[in-house]
Amino acid sequence: MTTRPKARKFRIRRSDAVAPAGETRRAEAASEQEIDVNVTPPPPRAPRAPQATGDDDNALPNVTEDGFGAGPFPGSAAHAQQTGAAVGDGASIEEELAAIRAEGLTGRQLRMARRVAQKQGLQPSSDFDAVRLLRKRGIDPFGQSSMLELVVNDPNAAAAGTTGATGAGAAAGGAQLPVRAATAQVPAPAIPPGAVHTAESRAAEIINVQRDIARRRRRKLIQLATRLACFVLLPTMIVSYYYYAVATPLYATHTEFVIQKAESSPGGAGGLGGLLGGTSFATVQESVTVQSYLESREAMLRLDEELDFRGHFSSDAMDPLNRLAPDASVEQMYDAYLRSLTIGYDPTEGLIRMEVLAADPASSQAFSEALIGYAEERVDQMSSRLREDQMAGAREAFEEAEVRSQAAQLRVLELQEQRGVLSAEAEVSQVFNQIGTFEARLADERLRLLEINASPRPNPTRVEVAEAQIERLEAVIADLRASLTEEDQGQASLARIQSELVIAQADLETRQLMLTEAMQAMESARTDANRQSLYISMGVFPIAPDEAAYPKAFENTLLALVVFSGIYLLISMTASILREQVSS
Repeated sequence: MTTRPKARKFRIRRSDAVAPAGETRRAEAASEQEIDVNVTPPPPRAPRAPQATGDDDNALPNVTEDGFGAGPFPGSAAHAQQTGAAVGDGASIEEELAAIRAEGLTGRQLRMARRVAQKQGLQPSSDFDAVRLLRKRGIDPFGQSSMLELVVNDPNAAAAGTTGATGAGAAAGGAQLPVRAATAQVPAPAIPPGAVHTAESRAAEIINVQRDIARRRRRKLIQLATRLACFVLLPTMIVSYYYYAVATPLYATHTEFVIQKAESSPGGAGGLGGLLGGTSFATVQESVTVQSYLESREAMLRLDEELDFRGHFSSDAMDPLNRLAPDASVEQMYDAYLRSLTIGYDPTEGLIRMEVLAADPASSQAFSEALIGYAEERVDQMSSRLREDQMAGAREAFEEAEVRSQAAQLRVLELQEQRGVLSAEAEVSQVFNQIGTFEARLADERLRLLEINASPRPNPTRVEVAEAQIERLEAVIADLRASLTEEDQGQASLARIQSELVIAQADLETRQLMLTEAMQAMESARTDANRQSLYISMGVFPIAPDEAAYPKAFENTLLALVVFSGIYLLISMTASILREQVSS
């Protein structure tokens, strides 16, 4: 007596099930409700050979049944045969479409069929026509877009306990079912009529599919590992070998210095210049100029002329990538100079930081000291023109004041020689003294004459003598007064001589004052010229290092690995996108 296999219970969504034609609308209205369906598996069928297309790892046989051993998918060709709605070879198109409509397909299935037909390049006139065209090509329009990848740990357990390919059935048979998306539509295999599937045949079919997938995955992994080794690991190893075994160790000498401006006089700076006088912003232009000069070809050529920069970097001790050819051009030598020199200016602190690389510590220190010397000379040259201009102007003003002072002094001397007067004031004072003396005597004579005339009987002789004396004194006084303002026999008057001497002496005094001021200005300019207005103050002196600072082998190797990995990733993504676009 044969016993029927037990019915298994599982849960599905109404939207995934296909109801009969009469219940289609009610099923669509309750598509979101979950129901319990008892499915009785049909009799076992004959095993089918697995099919796969292309190199896709996820390509599984496109079965027309639901994978649970419960019969074909509703709406598939096998389902149509079971329901009696199959299309005969000699039927007309209208009959075929009528038969498809009689299957009671849902709107979701019809839309799926139209999408599959469009992907296959078909031009259906309706959704039912899409189903007809796909079935004529042997394509199941309602095939699952995602298949179940069964991983069976024990083939005997899977063969004994697996009667379907669902999660519940596979769990009962000891299989794991991760879902993998199918990448291509595979035509449904032709099922011979009367074929019977057994549990052993299904397990064998699943194992074959798994082995094929594992084989393809191993091949893909081997190809990926080969590409990574060729395009990422091998270049990284070459770079690592160069930095660890070939690259010449370079020694770095660090130096820090600041350009400062000398303190000006208290009244020399005003306005914005006075506000920025003690800050780093006062020497920003000079610092940037010095930085540009040290990075210029002029400094490089001078360093090569004095310390043989070309010979140092063209020696056999340098590795091939950093070595200069003996007949290298100036541009090639300049590129090597920029690689060996790192200089930067920090405007917040006003510091200039410089790093010089060389193949040995002594050369690195010598190059750094020479560059600092060049910077000091350039700083001196930047302020020397201003100092020279100031000194030249002060010297010219002093020489001009000196010449004019000498001319004024000669004018006074000529006047003294021409007039015969050493001091006009003294001469005038002497004449006035004489006039005062004679006027006093004149007054005495007049008094004496009055006394004589006051007697009752004056002596005429005495009166005449007194009057004659008075006349003589008056004549002398008149001559003396005339000598002060009037010329006498071609001789200038004392008033004229005094005026000329006063003017000449005033001019001489003015010229002497101007000469004194010019001398003070020249001394001040000389003091400013002797004091450097700009100078370099060392913060970190160049000291020869005892260990090589470059190359940084580990950091450079990691950087090369990241760069090559990024390039490979970009190329791979681009190729994958292009391949997907072309295939679709």
